[in-house]
Amino acid sequence: MSATWGENIKLTIFGESHGPGVGIVIDGLPPGLQIDMEFVRNELERRATGKNMLMTARKEPDAIEIISGYFDYHTTGGPLSFVIKNKDQKSKDYSQLKNWMRPGHADYTGNVKYRGFNDYRGGGHFSARITTPFVVAGAIAKQILAKENIYIGSHIKSIANIEDRDFEEKDLNKNIFGELAKEQLCVLNKEVANKMRDEILQAREELDSVGGIVETAIINLPAGVGEPFFESIESKLASMIFSVPAVKGIEFGKGFGITRLRGSEANDEYYYDKNGNVKTKTNNNAGILGGISNGMPIVFKTALKPTASISKPQKSINIETKKEEEFAITGRHDPCIVPRAVVILESAAALTILDMLIESRRYNGFK
Repeated sequence: MSATWGENIKLTIFGESHGPGVGIVIDGLPPGLQIDMEFVRNELERRATGKNMLMTARKEPDAIEIISGYFDYHTTGGPLSFVIKNKDQKSKDYSQLKNWMRPGHADYTGNVKYRGFNDYRGGGHFSARITTPFVVAGAIAKQILAKENIYIGSHIKSIANIEDRDFEEKDLNKNIFGELAKEQLCVLNKEVANKMRDEILQAREELDSVGGIVETAIINLPAGVGEPFFESIESKLASMIFSVPAVKGIEFGKGFGITRLRGSEANDEYYYDKNGNVKTKTNNNAGILGGISNGMPIVFKTALKPTASISKPQKSINIETKKEEEFAITGRHDPCIVPRAVVILESAAALTILDMLIESRRYNGFK
């Protein structure tokens, strides 16, 4: 079943965009884990909609209802399950779309695979609404990783053609990550934030949308985590990151740019720091060699396509009439999903790294 993931921490997501709610079951958490629910709510707020003109007007309270696995403020060791009720659906906006296959959406592929029984409203189970409980799970994973001094942070590398600078060594600490998490347009070069905002608003004005790139860093993961070939850190992270709707690409470290370097430039030379720790002078390979962590920060960039739902008239097919038609999508949609996707990508990374860390250590609990 495509809605289940994980080796040690197992996740099952469920729900549809316009159904009663969305949720997640998390299996494999150790008993006795105290969850900071305020932190979970803050992470959900980073993903939240309806705050301004940069995002969809759909306003969901995202109230978390714990169903099982949590008692007296601690995990019980049983499956931890949450439900988040949908409160602000407008399904009538999709009544005309049953037979019209929206360009850029999973309407056609879903219709074929599920023989027309799929819930097409708001994308149904394909909707990014399903990432809401995903963020809950990621927030829990982040708290466990923080006990191991492992932190994850991101910034918006680009919106359309507006670019921020890359992460530098000075940026890779939990304090900077914390500051970035407070910003809606989380950039390192604050001067580009207004340009990005203008680009998004212009696309909205033109009934269109824009995409962008998010750069994510994972710091303090010890050397030796991961496996070669099929279970490599890159393989696992890429698999999970591509589970996030709208993701179209990922590159680690220098990524495609490493092809323009000589081997003498691309290789990361080792040295011992003043405390005797093994470091590399550069980090072109993103802290991963042979699929295994080398102790340096793991850095990757994720490409997200422009929001598929736009109000500009488009041509597509009507599967009932078997004809091509022009149609304009109504409803409430993000002119750019990148700002809200940042915390989702961090959640995906946190869950992946936690799962791999447990596998690496093969222990039963956390202290």
